[in-house]
Amino acid sequence: MKKLGIITSGGDCGGLNAVLKGTAQMAHSNGISCYVIPNGYAGLYNLIEFDNIVELTLDRVDSVNANAAGSEAGHSRVKIKNIKDEKKYERIKQGMKKFKLDGLVISGGDDSGSVMVDLSENGIKCIHAPKTMDLDLQTYSVGFDSTVNRIATFAEDLKTTGRTHNRIIVMECFGRYAGHTVFRSGIAADADAILIPEVPVDFDALYEDCKETFMHRVMISDVRAGTYLILVAEGLRNANGEELYDEASGVDSFGHKKLAGAGKYVQKELEKRFKGDETIIQFMKDSKMYVKGLYEAPEVRTVTPGHLVRCGHSSVYDVNFGKEVGAGAVVLLMNGLSGYTVSGISDGKIQYLDAKKAIEQRHVDLKMVSFFEQMGACFGRKVEKVQPGFEEVKGKIHRYLSL
Repeated sequence: MKKLGIITSGGDCGGLNAVLKGTAQMAHSNGISCYVIPNGYAGLYNLIEFDNIVELTLDRVDSVNANAAGSEAGHSRVKIKNIKDEKKYERIKQGMKKFKLDGLVISGGDDSGSVMVDLSENGIKCIHAPKTMDLDLQTYSVGFDSTVNRIATFAEDLKTTGRTHNRIIVMECFGRYAGHTVFRSGIAADADAILIPEVPVDFDALYEDCKETFMHRVMISDVRAGTYLILVAEGLRNANGEELYDEASGVDSFGHKKLAGAGKYVQKELEKRFKGDETIIQFMKDSKMYVKGLYEAPEVRTVTPGHLVRCGHSSVYDVNFGKEVGAGAVVLLMNGLSGYTVSGISDGKIQYLDAKKAIEQRHVDLKMVSFFEQMGACFGRKVEKVQPGFEEVKGKIHRYLSL
């Protein structure tokens, strides 16, 4: 192997520039030239049309800020298999041949990983460096730690405006059909309610917890101030299992629904219950907030930070992990492997697994949900008291390649 290309694909997040640096640095130390294929799979498909591509020389790599989120290589949401071109794989091979690229390091999530598997099965050598802020792969993925830290910070900050105005704050975040981002950041931010796709929400149970907690905080405050914070995953479902999103949003290029509107849905459900609850007017009067016709119930507001949770800076953990999996991918390619996902480095050995297995969707462990419910967190359902069990931790066997 003399030359390799690197692609970042799917959604942007923290740690991607670290993948670039780790890939290029390991390549250089082994006498391999590394080149950026810009704009994800769109760039790969159109590689044959490029006059030149950027080489990540040591000086060029030095200018890449590993701590910055996003990707110096750019992204696109393109699924190669969906391109209506019978010769698409041959076109890609010709593009790689043009620039004498012997293999690819591809950093992406489940969708991008599925394309990597497709490319490998069509004779293109490639290794997957796992990346997704959703953490819904079978391995840790670049971007998650950076994202949950930002979500938790925003959530904690929102409490100040919520308490100032005595409002219930609903914050909707990315994560699609896995609730890892909202679950972990909600726990870290001491959110009052954490609503995730894995737990269909019972709005009556949510409302009771919201009302009781909010009213208690206001009434024990010497200045009659309180708030209630709810974190909502965009792929939320109600108690009937129905998805709560705006159907007008359409679908993306991978054919997935563009999830949006779950936060607003939660807001409306709470407002409806506040309006129909006779005890609320008395509470508003007791707390000296009641103004007939103007202020008869607590206000509920929705905040959607959107892409703010995936931009800015990378966490230390994501920078370290990004460099490790980028470098590990190079070593696997050097040893003739293709179609695998790098899961990490342990004891000086590169751990990897079949990419088809790695990209299978992983959901929040409901036993962990129950564990935190015992500590008072609300997940939009009635709590069942379950005593957590315990067991001795036993080692796991990984496939690995020695450095």
